[in-house]
Amino acid sequence: MPNLEDIQVLKMAVCIFPNVTTLDFQGPLEQFGYLIPSRLQNNHYNPELNVPKYALDITYVSPTEELVYPMAGAPMKGSTTYDKVLAADPPEQFNILLVPGGFGIRPNVIPPSLLKFVAHQAPGADYVLSVCTGAWVLAQAGVLGGKRATTNKAVFKVAKAATEGQNITWIPKARWVVDGNFWTSSGVTAGIDMTGAFMEHLVGEDFARKVRNRLEVSVRKQDDDEFAEVYGLV
Repeated sequence: MPNLEDIQVLKMAVCIFPNVTTLDFQGPLEQFGYLIPSRLQNNHYNPELNVPKYALDITYVSPTEELVYPMAGAPMKGSTTYDKVLAADPPEQFNILLVPGGFGIRPNVIPPSLLKFVAHQAPGADYVLSVCTGAWVLAQAGVLGGKRATTNKAVFKVAKAATEGQNITWIPKARWVVDGNFWTSSGVTAGIDMTGAFMEHLVGEDFARKVRNRLEVSVRKQDDDEFAEVYGLV
């Protein structure tokens, strides 16, 4: 059993909201789940995994304390709300933000408390990750200015037009884009690909690869994006 005192625990906030696409965050979480402290303590299920440098303490944050109904799948309830986090004195700072997308996210149609949360948290976070139209949240929160990013290719042109003037360089052909500590992915399943690369960055190639093997996940490379052609972006 690994000694968790030797592992640095990073606090991750998973942002949820009505009409979120569940796979946008659940796909990445299947990989991140191998870094949860309770799972690391019971590693007899995964004896081939080495002790990682980091563990993850994951909090689900939502607009209200009511049930959140996603686009598809079971309703869920957040661990806390955006307002509660921001009202704390001092406010809790998360190390990693994971912002998914969904029909509940469109330019100018985003829960105000989510925007405020991201605007306050992103500058102090070690990493900011978005999946699909979650990049629009980052843009509307004003934290993507001067950066390269991508989003779901089906709505790429809409996102680019809606954020004109924000000095965002939208990359049309990419499964995911990395700019400093910001990681943005294309649509839905691209979040799984991005997480594979992020896991390698965070805890090393060996640990990340063994996790993918456990999950039987084959990830695409960063520029392996046929959907840019499907939607006439290149």
